[in-house]
Amino acid sequence: MNQDFQEKAINTIRFLSADGVQTANSGHPGLPMGTAAIAYTLFTRHLKHNPTNPKWADRDRFVLSGGHGSMLLYSMLHLTGYDLPLEQLKQFRQWGSLTPGHPEVGLTPGVETTTGPLGQGFATGVGMAIAEAHLAAIFNKDGHPVVDHYTYGIVTDGDLMEGVASEAASLAGHLKLGKLIYFYDDNHISIDGETELAFTEDRGARFEAYGWQVIRIADGNDVEAIDAAIKAAKTDPRPSLIICPTIIGYGLPNLAGSEKAHGAPPGNAELDAAKELVGWPVQPRFFIPEDVLAFYRKALETGAAAQAKWEQEMAAYAAQYPELAAEFKRRMAGEFPQGWDVDLVDFPTDMKKGVATRNASGKVINALAPRIPELIGGSADLAPSTKTWINGSPAFQHESPEGRNFHFGVREFAMGAAVNGITLHGGCIAYGASFMVFTDYCRSAMRTAALSHIPSIWVFTHDSIGLGEDGPTHQPIEHLASLRAMPNLYVIRPADANETAEAWKFALRNRSKPTFFALSRQDLPVYDRTENACACNLARGAYVLKDFGEGTPEVILIGTGSELSIAYQAAEKLAAEGTRVRVVSFPCWELFEEQDQDYKDSVLPPSIAKRVVIEAGVAMGWERYATNKGRIIAMGSFGASAPYEILYEKFGFTVENVLAQAKDLLAH
Repeated sequence: MNQDFQEKAINTIRFLSADGVQTANSGHPGLPMGTAAIAYTLFTRHLKHNPTNPKWADRDRFVLSGGHGSMLLYSMLHLTGYDLPLEQLKQFRQWGSLTPGHPEVGLTPGVETTTGPLGQGFATGVGMAIAEAHLAAIFNKDGHPVVDHYTYGIVTDGDLMEGVASEAASLAGHLKLGKLIYFYDDNHISIDGETELAFTEDRGARFEAYGWQVIRIADGNDVEAIDAAIKAAKTDPRPSLIICPTIIGYGLPNLAGSEKAHGAPPGNAELDAAKELVGWPVQPRFFIPEDVLAFYRKALETGAAAQAKWEQEMAAYAAQYPELAAEFKRRMAGEFPQGWDVDLVDFPTDMKKGVATRNASGKVINALAPRIPELIGGSADLAPSTKTWINGSPAFQHESPEGRNFHFGVREFAMGAAVNGITLHGGCIAYGASFMVFTDYCRSAMRTAALSHIPSIWVFTHDSIGLGEDGPTHQPIEHLASLRAMPNLYVIRPADANETAEAWKFALRNRSKPTFFALSRQDLPVYDRTENACACNLARGAYVLKDFGEGTPEVILIGTGSELSIAYQAAEKLAAEGTRVRVVSFPCWELFEEQDQDYKDSVLPPSIAKRVVIEAGVAMGWERYATNKGRIIAMGSFGASAPYEILYEKFGFTVENVLAQAKDLLAH
């Protein structure tokens, strides 16, 4: 290509991005201007994508992990023909636009994942590469590589400083994810200044130790060197990190190479001067030369041709492997096999020994596994405790990518982000598991899933002081309240084995938001719901488990999880003394709030204000259901190390305390 035209095409990216930041008077011009040549090389020479069909199954995935540089991605999406009009770039960071400050999946066509907090995009891309390798192992046949694409990303100094990137890089290297190629925007600048202030290790050596191929080029503006590095990366069975020395804010005469180019508009004078230095029109803003736009828009033709070629390959594949082709199509469409939830698993009533809900979950997973083969997942080195192993399937390893079980290692945050990436990729339904107290370590990934409506499933066990002797460091107290405070996340704390089965059914039917399970370590009674014709209405958030006595209840006892049995036993005693009592199982606030008012009033009649709530977590939030005439038996402190029976006694989670509280309410 003519060198002058190539430079004009790259400058279009730089100035289109900078114009967006300057017009918004907000944003980050440094990354787009510094990495424009990388984006140009990738999008015009290597990225397999179809702008008219951003959800094409075999497209390459591109992750801008340094999401603050979002104008780079928006510029590339507009230039190559995605449904992102120039007017949207002019509305960068404005209310209601498709160009928010950080990319958000599901909002902007062509954005593969939400990348906000640094490092998380890096780890999410690892999940996408895992999904590609898994699906390729299942569906590809000799001569029919129907799953054959790469995951690319631009990562920054800030990304590589974050612990989640280290976790994910270690996992990716172990798994030898050869279809994962990241460009390291090595500009040696962070917000505080030179990275030497806090970041002086040999990053390349670190990644080599992780098991990555590390390719070093001399200049991040050298298109031919970048192109050659990508070609080399594609031939190596390891994930690849291409280290690209760049200059932040490249082209800005006074700010380039400085932290001042990172996160603020350059100013009109500085931006105009940068344009004048290369003979670029100062006005109008958002200028795109016609020949440059025509060049980039060739992606429409090449993308359509690439998809058409793949569809021809799929037709030949379907002729030879019709069942596999139909299965692939079903999975990528997000459809379930007919009857997957019929007679799934039913736990018999057991009011004595009972079943721990973590054990019940394990049985449900293994009942679902043969019916929903796309269900895959694993835990952060806790599979024996979280009961999340799919029997009969190997672990996903480099040698066995068809495996449905994952050893994420003690890497909770990377696990969470990778689960999001697997889910976003399509063709897989992913879950991640750990102890509930460790939600602190992967909360940001859960938040990203909630923000972006990613239907990841979180299977977290050891949900209360009921785990016992491990003590307060491992006993989640405030975690239920903090998770319930997160919008778009269904937090379900099932009270018995059958509620656990219903929770799994709900999570699989709900493909618009993530779902979190809080499961018990200790055995819990399995309730008889045939009496009083009580259904297990978990999908409605709360329901009447049993009314003791005829007529309007005098008091309502509300429990979740392991504490429902305490409410139930207390109700039996109150009923024996002649009190009319209602027991309400309340596994999910979010689902209950989605019900109409008539249903909510039928479960918790406003006329019955005498209520006792029992939950082994902090009380925060329960006041809306307990009312000002009710009582909440909850944790007011951290837990302690002792057998769980002793802990429940010492912290007041006893039948006797519930009786005392209920009787005091009834007496006043």
